[in-house]
Amino acid sequence: MDRQTTRRRGRALAALGLAALLLAGCGAADRSTSAGDSAAEAPAGGAPAGEGQPGKAGAGAPDLRVDQRSIIYTGTMRVQVDDVEGAARRAVAAVVAAGGFVGGDNRRSVAADAEAELELRVPAAKFTALIDELATYGKQQRREVKTQDVTEETVDLDARITTQRARVDSARKLLSRATSIPELVSLEDEVSRREADLASLEAKKRRLSDLTALSTITVTFVGKDASTAEEETETGFMVGLRGGWKVFVASMTILLTVLGAVLPWLLAFGVPLVVFLAVLRRRRRGRPAPPAPPTTPVGAPRPPAPTAPPQVPAARSGP
Repeated sequence: MDRQTTRRRGRALAALGLAALLLAGCGAADRSTSAGDSAAEAPAGGAPAGEGQPGKAGAGAPDLRVDQRSIIYTGTMRVQVDDVEGAARRAVAAVVAAGGFVGGDNRRSVAADAEAELELRVPAAKFTALIDELATYGKQQRREVKTQDVTEETVDLDARITTQRARVDSARKLLSRATSIPELVSLEDEVSRREADLASLEAKKRRLSDLTALSTITVTFVGKDASTAEEETETGFMVGLRGGWKVFVASMTILLTVLGAVLPWLLAFGVPLVVFLAVLRRRRRGRPAPPAPPTTPVGAPRPPAPTAPPQVPAARSGP
């Protein structure tokens, strides 16, 4: 009986061990399967979903790609051409055809030394093409292109405008619920102040939008006789002589200008003063000179110096 009981217990224990092994194997398989599924769902590189993708870092994050940034382009160039007026007309036609306009036009026509300075506003997308086209009108002497990235400032202005609009709306709601005159006056002042701040922010935003949408090109067309940049930077005796002559001419021009300004005053006051001094000198010459003291010849004895008179004895009184 004891042997049968022992055998039964051994079989039961063996069955329980086998069942435990089977359950452990199934659990490990489930865990490996779930791990494989999660690895398949995660993006390459082990990064969580949503990371490593530009433009999806946050709900309100700005798109900072190059084509979405706010950049102000400014260009300055100098071109020497044969016909200044013709080049200026071509530049105006080119900027109008590109969708821009002329912001400033300053021309000086003096034969071959003519000069025309144009301020052109052109869409940012056509800035490079237009500045390259202007360089082909003649001999380019100077070109300078500057850029300014105002993306962060634009994003900050947008956020501030949104916040300020919410403040204005809340102040207007409070104004509509005012029940007393002092409260009404106070809320009206607050609404006016908030609206003024909002208008200032919106003006800044419009200014930035204008500068980023339309780039500025300042081009100067000069004639054939205009000095080039190389001539301006050369050195030597002749350059110094020309510079000294220019300074001398400028100094003489200033001196003559001052003399012309002072001459009327000299004629008005100087001539009468000279006449008065001449008359005074003649009068002094016409007066007789005082007699000169007698002089003694050289080597003669000097006259005796005057002496005091002799003392008179006092009179005696009678006996």
